Amino acid sequence: MSVNNTKVIRTRTFDPWWNLAVEEYLLNHVGEGQCILYLWQNQNTVVIGRNQNAWRECRTDLLESEGGKLARRLSGGGAVYHDDGNLNFTFLMNREDYDLERQLNVILSAVKSLGINAEKSGRNDLTANGRKFSGNAFYFTKTNAYHHGTILISSAFEKLSRYLQVSKEKIISKGIASVQSRVINLAKLNPSVTVDKAADAVIRAFACVYGYQPTISDGSEDIDNEEVQKLREKYASWEWRYGQTPKFDITMETRFPWGGIELGLNLENGRVVSSKVYSDAMDEAFISMLPAVLEGCPFGFQNLADRIRTGFARGNNRDFAEDIATWIEAKSGKDMD
Repeated sequence: MSVNNTKVIRTRTFDPWWNLAVEEYLLNHVGEGQCILYLWQNQNTVVIGRNQNAWRECRTDLLESEGGKLARRLSGGGAVYHDDGNLNFTFLMNREDYDLERQLNVILSAVKSLGINAEKSGRNDLTANGRKFSGNAFYFTKTNAYHHGTILISSAFEKLSRYLQVSKEKIISKGIASVQSRVINLAKLNPSVTVDKAADAVIRAFACVYGYQPTISDGSEDIDNEEVQKLREKYASWEWRYGQTPKFDITMETRFPWGGIELGLNLENGRVVSSKVYSDAMDEAFISMLPAVLEGCPFGFQNLADRIRTGFARGNNRDFAEDIATWIEAKSGKDMD
């Protein structure tokens, strides 16, 4: 199947929970052969990845005391700060039409049309002058997919540093001195760029790259408000945004090239009865599967390592699983660190 129908939806609300609800609604209702480009903005919001620990990633009390909002998205990856100087985009389509290079080409072409040289860096960042202006993340259901990201235009970096808490391990692994030192606003490179100009450029590039002139709407005729409102209630709920952070009998954490991981285990009669895994890894589905794999495992570092290897022996995540298993295995006979 190939894309033969394109649409642009740009919402005008700054409510992060509504915008994320619209995104999930569109994911569930995108048509066959259709690609939807969804453009949206949040105001004074920290958005964390699906499997992250809210309290470790964000100064939540400070954020909320200053009128900000915390949101949790469906996709994996790390925490980001959104304000009205940042434009968010989401490409939504059937899984068979998912084409990351094509989707990224839309954003790169749009930025280049604004007179700024941009390029892809690593797996999920876009850079200009060697500094990141766009981070991207991904989510897949059995039939559909989305790819979303940010475009920094004139974002308030002082608030980004004020609200986000970047772990020492991540800073060391990335070789960076601070969050601010590795990001850049496009308006710094071209002062004439505004959010609206960037949005227009993305829409033009979308039409060019996909070869179809998209229909453009504010989304009011494309969504079921009652269904979106129910989804918004989920995104706004304390349970979704924060969740439970129970006390664990055993905790371990480390950082791999593909992301950090914090593993908490609760034991009863020498077996794992429950566990929680926090991570900024991009593959949210893999992280979400780990607790079920570990449940019932007799406690012992070698046992845990063997269980993880066995649990993911046939999957696409064998390399990630082997990294975790090797790390846990190395703790056999050592003091916890």
